Amino acid sequence: MGKITFKLEGGGESTIFATPGETLLGLARKANVAIDAPCSGNLSCGKCKVQLLSGSSDSQKTIHIDNAQWDAGWRLACACSVEGDAEILVPDVASAYRSRMKVSDLSSPDELAVFNSLQASMEEAGLTKESGIFSLPVRMDAPTPDDTMPDIERIARAVRGATGAGKVTLTYFALKQLPNLLRANNFALRCICERREDTVEILHLLPIADTHPVCGLAVDIGTTSVSGLLVDMESGKILSKASAGNGQIRYGADVIHRIVEQQKPGGIDQLQKSIIEETILPLIDLLCAGAAIPKGRIYRMTVASNTTMNHLLLGVDANALRMEPFIPAFFHIDAIPARDLGIELAPSAMIKISPNIGSYVGGDITAGALAGMIWNRRELSLFIDLGTNGEIVFGNKEFLVACACSAGPAFEGGDISCGMRAIDGAIEGCVIDKETTEPSFSVIGGEKPVGLCGSGIIDVTAELFRTGIINGKGKFIRDGARVKFDEFGIGSFTLAFAEESATGREIVINEVDIDNFIRAKGAIFSAILTLLGSLGFSPSDVRHVDVAGGIGSGINIRNAIGIGMFPDLPLNKYRFIGNSSLAGAYAMLVSKAAEEQLLKLSKAMTYMELSVEPGYMDSFVAACFLPHTDERLFPSAKTL
Repeated sequence: MGKITFKLEGGGESTIFATPGETLLGLARKANVAIDAPCSGNLSCGKCKVQLLSGSSDSQKTIHIDNAQWDAGWRLACACSVEGDAEILVPDVASAYRSRMKVSDLSSPDELAVFNSLQASMEEAGLTKESGIFSLPVRMDAPTPDDTMPDIERIARAVRGATGAGKVTLTYFALKQLPNLLRANNFALRCICERREDTVEILHLLPIADTHPVCGLAVDIGTTSVSGLLVDMESGKILSKASAGNGQIRYGADVIHRIVEQQKPGGIDQLQKSIIEETILPLIDLLCAGAAIPKGRIYRMTVASNTTMNHLLLGVDANALRMEPFIPAFFHIDAIPARDLGIELAPSAMIKISPNIGSYVGGDITAGALAGMIWNRRELSLFIDLGTNGEIVFGNKEFLVACACSAGPAFEGGDISCGMRAIDGAIEGCVIDKETTEPSFSVIGGEKPVGLCGSGIIDVTAELFRTGIINGKGKFIRDGARVKFDEFGIGSFTLAFAEESATGREIVINEVDIDNFIRAKGAIFSAILTLLGSLGFSPSDVRHVDVAGGIGSGINIRNAIGIGMFPDLPLNKYRFIGNSSLAGAYAMLVSKAAEEQLLKLSKAMTYMELSVEPGYMDSFVAACFLPHTDERLFPSAKTL
């Protein structure tokens, strides 16, 4: 047994004892050391690079580490076990997904403006901010020998008189508070209540001088990132906002890897612990600290997440989701006490989960479609949510059909040799000079680049194609100072030379990367085309296109059309709606009408399984070209 010390480049270290044969990735997971592993340890992504500082190892050589790096001690954590004591350096880029990920949490003015616009549209549609939870100050006469009414009847009478409710009840927790709190406060209390039709239930009792707002928590649980809002439920005001990387990422970038991990001994509990204890609870602490609100003043929590994330959150086995006929354990469930999941808020706090509509179209899409208002339009509209996967909804107020496509991890930087998630150092936008082939780009954080994130991949591919450096198949056809060909004739383009990058290593995109991305964009477009065609429509029938998701907020629409990812429609038909899932969770939190509409929406939406849809694979193959094998679908590409 050896002692393994993980030293984090950003500061700090963690020690764990290893038994023979254990990989560094497995040990890091046990020690709660964050190492990014999008492929969950199957040697395909090459993102889990660590450096052996001391000690000896038994490691498998892979194509992801060149000879110079190997000689310097760099290894893939998933392909390396150590012998005896060892010290391991975990570079900042391997763990930054957890602390520095750029996610959509309404932090920017643009995101907040879109969010506010969505909320205004919802109120215009009659989804008013009335949550049903409210605070009520009441004053009662103290009992006397002539007035021997029990405490519970005394407070019920006071609340009935103030609200006009036909019936007033108390939670068990409030009942336990009642006798002492009444007498300590001269029979004047602040009641936190919830109205359900003609009944008012007293959830919590407080001194009448208590001034903390009645709060709720809206959470969007994405496969990659988690965002939250702390909200005053009586006014709808956002009190604080925060976001973080999903702690489950180290078990794989996509839901399939996580379901597989869930099947290992203790996997169900481990995946649930990762999302609750390592992600949601710290996020709640951040939100409460930001607003100076105790957690005990949060009376409701709403969650919008995909079908698999819902299962993992609740500790429900999701294995049936990955096997035909792809059946989830649930679509819709009633509210769950927060404390049942180990989330300590107000004693009576309940968690409401946005309903799923299919195995791969979950509550995040239901919530997003609610916020995007596609259900309230007469015109035919598309709702496209881009993230770790792509989900699409098409229709109007008469009908809605949804599907999901397996675009792979390319939009999150996976399957791309220089790819990375949207964290500091990621190239998120790019322009290439047609004459000199010199690139200029924007980098998250404003420093030297480290790699390429999803929106940057779209721009780079579009620019390489526009400038004639690559052809429609993604093959390099133009020479230049930044274009190289290896001994096998595989071309590549150097985005940043060693001296221009933050790592001291070149940032290069090659034909294999471009091919992987072309398949990802092809999956998106073919899904759109198949969905429309199955209903007898074409892209020209679409009047509005809403693009949502973390990656959506940074996409250059002209470039996305130019490479054949989105339909060739006028740019004014597109709009960004940011984190629509979080907006939907917020609406569900503050509006009973929105919650009811969300349930109606989930029942009215038809789920299409693309894998069994005739013609989908032919459409996908046709879309694996820049912009498409059928040039008539993209006439504007000629003007790029």
